[in-house]
Amino acid sequence: MHIGEFILQKLKEKERSIAWLSRQVNCNRANLGRLLKNSPHIHGELLWRISTVMEEDFFAHCSEEFSKSKLL
Repeated sequence: MHIGEFILQKLKEKERSIAWLSRQVNCNRANLGRLLKNSPHIHGELLWRISTVMEEDFFAHCSEEFSKSKLL
């Protein structure tokens, strides 16, 4: 699962919307929605802002995925 899909999953679990997240991280809703749905990569600074707002360590998820790929 790419990081955007993982963030969307966490948003759903927390009953939050992309609109809510876009306001919190000061991003255009449509652009953020496209990024989360279509891009497997997110700039580190934006990922940090999203992690902070959502109180989730998305960097840990990335690190875990990296570790799994190194084992293959």
